[in-house]
Amino acid sequence: MNLRAFVFVFLCLLGFHAMAQDDQRPNIILVMADDHGYGDTGFTGHPFVRTPNLDAMAEDGVVFRRFYASAPVCSPTRASVMTGRHPFRGNVPNHGHYLRPDELTIAEALQSSGYVTGHFGKWHIGSVQAKSPTSPGKQGFDEWLSGLNFFDNDPYLSRNGHYVQIKGSGTVATMDATIDFLSRHHRNDRPMFAVTWFPSPHDPQQELPQGIANASSLYDDESTAKSGYFREITLLDQQVGRLRQCLRDLEIEENTFLFYCSDNGGLVSESSGGRMKKGSIYEGGLRVPAIVEWPAKLKPGSIDVPAFASDLFPTLLSIAKLTPPTKHPLDGIDLNRILDGTMKTRPPMGFWHGFLSGQATYSDRIIRALMEAQQAGRPTPYPDRLLKNVKEFPEFDLNDLHGHAAWNEWPWKLHRIEQDGDVRLELYHLVDDPMESQDLSRQYPERVAAMKSALESWQHSVLNSWSGKDYPDRVNNRRDR
Repeated sequence: MNLRAFVFVFLCLLGFHAMAQDDQRPNIILVMADDHGYGDTGFTGHPFVRTPNLDAMAEDGVVFRRFYASAPVCSPTRASVMTGRHPFRGNVPNHGHYLRPDELTIAEALQSSGYVTGHFGKWHIGSVQAKSPTSPGKQGFDEWLSGLNFFDNDPYLSRNGHYVQIKGSGTVATMDATIDFLSRHHRNDRPMFAVTWFPSPHDPQQELPQGIANASSLYDDESTAKSGYFREITLLDQQVGRLRQCLRDLEIEENTFLFYCSDNGGLVSESSGGRMKKGSIYEGGLRVPAIVEWPAKLKPGSIDVPAFASDLFPTLLSIAKLTPPTKHPLDGIDLNRILDGTMKTRPPMGFWHGFLSGQATYSDRIIRALMEAQQAGRPTPYPDRLLKNVKEFPEFDLNDLHGHAAWNEWPWKLHRIEQDGDVRLELYHLVDDPMESQDLSRQYPERVAAMKSALESWQHSVLNSWSGKDYPDRVNNRRDR
């Protein structure tokens, strides 16, 4: 029995025990925006963008003041949400790469323990072809309406492997599917796990808020260059409002764990909440808005202890009364003791980007071609997109740590920037200098040395995972063929 099969059986046994002992496990809903910057909400102080529903959620829930995406671009952070691990470990170093089926996802863990599971919106960590082991259906979701990447108006999507075009706003369609899922399953004995990954406010930003006069020109006076970005933030805010109202209408809001965040930093440096924006390992590329509501367990408030997307996996396992797997090293931690105030500090967080480039994924173009082939009874026109390179296990030179990495040992943050063999180190104190403008590396050489050692040790661990050492049976079997 390989590692993944063993973990599945183990979790199934755990899940059966949990169902037998506790029928009141919470529903879990993870909502994630695409490119929503930390400062681009009313509750984080933006001067004009309208986010009344997120503001209300922030007032009623728990706000993370220092929540980070696991990467400064989309696919890697999504992989970390699914696995609790740095995305390199599971083969997702940049956008458009596929998550290995060898990884255990949170959807698989919850599904095996009795949750009914659904994915709605942007996928971007695998195929949306039904037969692909990288599709939502093969990664733990019972139901799915998913796009390969971001989408906008009139999107082409995959519904459980059947391709459709949906007229109207893709962001609205994503929430329509989520609400339909919750409405159909809320009276069943099984708790629900829904992942809602909005396509907005990613470019091309052609969607408009609903019910607002002259919506097409909203924010033009305030921000001509990025008015479409802010319009889509208001649109997704409206959908968060619909979701929160749905939970109340279904009378399930008390025991529902509802979490909102973004997959990376925003598109406007001035309001990103830090230095630079999306695509950067500096704070503006990683820091994102984050709120959790769970009225049955959590009182309104805010948290200053840092957290990041990799923490969701172990946190959700904990609240679902499941034991995290021990074979795969996790980068995230269980946030429940931070949420209840008994844990005031956390272990360091590692970030790394720029080791490999991204891969273009044209969602509408690809899914439209898949739909036309499906309707005509032809084979898939994209057999190469079923797996990409997920069966490959590259070997790495552990002395080659190129790209931009960072080690957040709060409140200190060390940057390690390697390019063409040259390594530059920068050190910042994030409480005193949240914009990372005063490099203190020369003033604190001993701290730099210790943090550099810890960071590089973690990077070596990440590369070992990527090369397949976390599932040796899988690698050995492949090499024997």
